[in-house]
Parts: sequence; C-alpha cells; structure tokens
Amino acid sequence: MFEESLVFEDPSSAKLRLGVVMAGGAGERFWPLSRAKRPKQLLSLAGKDRTLLEEAIARLLPLIPAERVFLATNRLLYEVIKDFDLGLPKENILLEPVRKNTAGCLAYVSACCLHRFGDMALEMTLAITTADHFIGDDEAFHRTVLTALEVVEREDCLGLIGIKPTRPETGFGYIEVPRDARPISEGADAPPVFRVERFREKPDRQTAEEFIACGRFYWNSGMFFWKLGTFLSELEKVQPEMVRIIHNIADALRHDNEEETRRFFEKLEDISIDYALMEHTRNVVVVAGNFPWDDLGSWESLERFYPRDEKGNVILGNPVVIDCERCIVHNEAAERIALAVMGAKDLVIVATEDAVLVVPKERGQDVRLVVNELKQRQAKQI
Repeated sequence: MFEESLVFEDPSSAKLRLGVVMAGGAGERFWPLSRAKRPKQLLSLAGKDRTLLEEAIARLLPLIPAERVFLATNRLLYEVIKDFDLGLPKENILLEPVRKNTAGCLAYVSACCLHRFGDMALEMTLAITTADHFIGDDEAFHRTVLTALEVVEREDCLGLIGIKPTRPETGFGYIEVPRDARPISEGADAPPVFRVERFREKPDRQTAEEFIACGRFYWNSGMFFWKLGTFLSELEKVQPEMVRIIHNIADALRHDNEEETRRFFEKLEDISIDYALMEHTRNVVVVAGNFPWDDLGSWESLERFYPRDEKGNVILGNPVVIDCERCIVHNEAAERIALAVMGAKDLVIVATEDAVLVVPKERGQDVRLVVNELKQRQAKQI
C-alpha cells in the first residue's frame, strides 16, 4: 500500500505541505443508514450530491496537489473506498490496522510520513481535515486553511480551526481564548489567530449559553495543522510512549512488516488527539473560521440542512406523514417499503431495507447504544 515514487519539491525552494483527510470513523449515530462498511462519510448528506468524503477531498485539492493529499482510513473500508473516483493516487490511501480514534489515526499518519519521506518529513506541514463535516463556503475555508498553515510554519506551534458558535450547542467541544486577547496574526483578508487558553468539553445548555454570551469561545472543528517535527516534539512532552510507538511503526513499515506494524499499532491507546495532546500543551493557536460549518453528528443535525414542512418536519424518501410535528422521517427503502407515521412529535424515524430506527430527537446522540447492543447480538445489520 506504500510507494517510494512520490516526488516533492526541494525543501529549500518550496514549502512542503501535505493534506490529510481523516475518514476512518464508524458514524454509528447515523445508524441504520450508516453502517460499518458504509459509514456516514460515504453517504450523501446535507443536501449534497456527492458523498461527504468526496466533498472533503475536492475541497483540499485547490490548495494542495492530489499527489500530496492523503486519505487516512482503516482496512475495513478499503474495499469500498477504492471504488470511489477520489482523484488520489492509490498509494495515498493510508490504512490503519484497526480503529484507534483520532490519536491513533494521527500517530499512524505520522509514522507513514516518516517511513515515506525520512528526515524531510519533519519539515513538512500537515493540514488535517475531516471527512464528515459540512462546510458551506469553500473560498472562506481556503483562506482559513492557508492562514493556519502559515502561522504554524512561522510560529512552530500546533494550530486548529475554531468556529464562532451560532447556537448553544451541547454536542460540540469548545475552545477558549484569553480574556481581552489580541490576535497574534491577522491580515486584510485573513482570519484572526489567537493563542488558546484551554479546551472545554461538551457543556450543558446553560454553560453553552454562557460561552456564547462571553464571546471568547469557539467550537472545536477537529481540523488540525502542524509541522510534523513540531507535533512530535509536543507529543513527546506528554505522551513519550506514543512517540516511541510511532517510530516503531515507521520502522516496521520500512521493512514492509505488516505483522509488526499491527502489533505496535495495537499498543496505542484508543483516545482522541484532544485528550492525548491538545488539552495538555500551551503551544496551540486557533484560527477563527468565518464560514458555515457543522458537524453532522447525528440525525437531528439534518434539521439544519433540509427544508421543513409547515409543522416543522423534515421528510425524506416520500414517507406518509400525517399530523406529525417536528419529526425527522427518512425512508431509504421507498421502492420496497411504505413508511407511514401518524400523530408523532419530536421523533426520528428511519427505515432502510433491513432496519428501522425510532428515537426521540433529544436522544439522537445515544443511537450508538443501539449499535452496541446489535454488536453484542452479532446482528448483521451493523
């Protein structure tokens, strides 16, 4: 899966920038539409014709050539993803041996860079984006990414994109900037950049309202930027064992030893990069992203993208909906199954060829509990 034939500019004449799209998630909260072998990043959501993954890669290509854009996913999804025309060299699909959350993903990406590019990798700058988010203004996104790349190259820091909250969202993490903070970088068309004070986990509604009221908080978009050398240096301070494993994986890759690669990778903790690193270092900046953004995290998020009828219902797939209020009703199997809902309020009802989900909208974040139960039963509908 790895090739040594990629050619990059000489470091002395050009900045070496790589794009990485993280696409290994399971998307369990979008069950039953999202499945283990067809997770939400491989679905067309948010009113788009292309899949979320296709949108994410196409969004990076104006900034970084295809030969420098990498797709980080896992072996379970390779057979599906390889059939998509993503415009990337096949050797740029990086396959994690197993799922290990975002810290595992980025550890594997780091090892692959060290394996493929040697010492030159440490000077490369990574733009790490997501495969399952909605972004509504590509031009503003591009300006934000370029600003992030420039600041982390100049400051030798870790960077991320923060989104100014538009509602008291309890399902997102937040980034706090210092009181009376002045931008460390800004230009006529460039978004401002601030030092990060701290990260705040998903708040309750009252706390989220307080965050918005004080004006010093951003949503954590989950998009990261850093020179690989800076990332490994910061990670070494708080997770030295993880850095050691990264180098072990890189060495195993150099020797084309798949068994050793997997053995070392499985030693990594299943943890997010926020918990593993970002919340423990002071060398972080946030670039204020001024573009429409949303994390398509669960079924209720569709209300922000699809039109509602006169009673507030989102109706997809031509189901029969009578006397319902504020429901999301989706019939993916409309040609084979007639789905009818009557007298319901504030429910999500989804039908596919082999599964039906009925859940209160306020419990949408808990759909993964259904998936966990189906796994315990060894059900085929996951």
